[in-house]
Amino acid sequence: MHQKLLCLGFLVLFFLGCVVDKDFDAPEQNCLAPWKPNTTYEAVKGLYKGETVQILQDLVIEGYVTSSDQAGNFFSVLHFQDKLENPTDGMQLQLDVRATHLRYPPGSKITINLYGLYLGQSKGVYTLGGTFVAFGATSVGRLPALKVPEHLFVSCEQGAIIPNKLGLKDIDSTKTNTLVQFENMEFDATLIDSTYAQPQVAVDRMLLNCQDETLVLKTSGFSDFSSAILPAGSGTITGVLLRERNDYFLVLRDTLDVQFTQERCAAVITEFTSDALFFTELADPNNNADARFIELYYAGNENLSLNKWSIQRYTNANTEVSSVIDLSEIVLEPNTFLIIAKNASEFERVYGFSPDMEAGSNSPADSNGDDNLFLVDAFGTVIDAFGIIGEDGTGTNHEFEDGKAIRNSNITKANPIFSSEEWQVFNDSGSPGTVNSPQNAPEDFSPSQRD
Repeated sequence: MHQKLLCLGFLVLFFLGCVVDKDFDAPEQNCLAPWKPNTTYEAVKGLYKGETVQILQDLVIEGYVTSSDQAGNFFSVLHFQDKLENPTDGMQLQLDVRATHLRYPPGSKITINLYGLYLGQSKGVYTLGGTFVAFGATSVGRLPALKVPEHLFVSCEQGAIIPNKLGLKDIDSTKTNTLVQFENMEFDATLIDSTYAQPQVAVDRMLLNCQDETLVLKTSGFSDFSSAILPAGSGTITGVLLRERNDYFLVLRDTLDVQFTQERCAAVITEFTSDALFFTELADPNNNADARFIELYYAGNENLSLNKWSIQRYTNANTEVSSVIDLSEIVLEPNTFLIIAKNASEFERVYGFSPDMEAGSNSPADSNGDDNLFLVDAFGTVIDAFGIIGEDGTGTNHEFEDGKAIRNSNITKANPIFSSEEWQVFNDSGSPGTVNSPQNAPEDFSPSQRD
């Protein structure tokens, strides 16, 4: 009987001891970081001198988390930037911790004690973490979970991290690891009905803006949304910008980062054709082979982009292209010349001004006068021709060895079939239809002028 009473007394005391006093103040969370930031990301990166190094200085940085592993698209890495808004730099920390989003959600303010951590570089990107040795080489690896509290503190201060709105041309290395946002983006039309990734296989998907500029979206095959269908529309996309050397790509935190709710961009026409661009002078000076050049004239009345245009050279009697000049970067204004030199510095020394392009040795601009040259547009169509494919120019009406070929001034458009009647050809042989009169530079040539 006494034993029963004694047990009952213990039970009463136990339950009374568990009663919560509503007026009791709960212990406050420790919101004061044990370390104070005393350096910059740039200064930390400057510690790297070409090989992995252990940081043995009392250095501390702070930042705001940009990544999240909640949807499985990030794994054992924490990406962070130096400010909640308009960051100037970002870094990453490898750590052997799962479900980091529970402790370090996006926008969390973190303080990192760098003493004892390792700093390395992989494919041009700086990385912090622990270390591992493979084949005698020391590299940055995941910081062991038990070591994380010694180096990483999360503050009670959290904020809504604001993605940095960029254009694709604004991308540079300082944006690496930061949260960015791009507007008027869409997936390549060939990817409609495709998934973000394949099971357990990372996949790159091409994003485009309405100007046809591109950016890769990289998605893990282990992400929760790897089998989700890519949206077909256009709109805004947010993610962490990463890179491998100079190749940039975007990584999503989850599919909420993709808001493609608008109609797709209108088709952008970037390839054009015109018969108003044509050869006007081909030069092989008798006294200076390095002063060779090609001159073209554009007689059109509006700007012409030469995207995907080229000049092809068929050397001697060859029936296959020997060399090519890519003209894609050129945009011509109406009534202007395009001068392409073999050697830009020698051209300027001889003729007194800089050419528009330097093509180099063995290029179409380096012809010795018995080759065949063709101007080809963005669609692979021959627009203008000098010479005949398969016919060596030696002894023909299109030989300009040690001389030049000048287009008659009354010619105002291109001709895809060579006609010797449109040209005056000077050489050192005087073959039929040509003039035996070697030409010396600069006095016998007139680049950027039509005779």
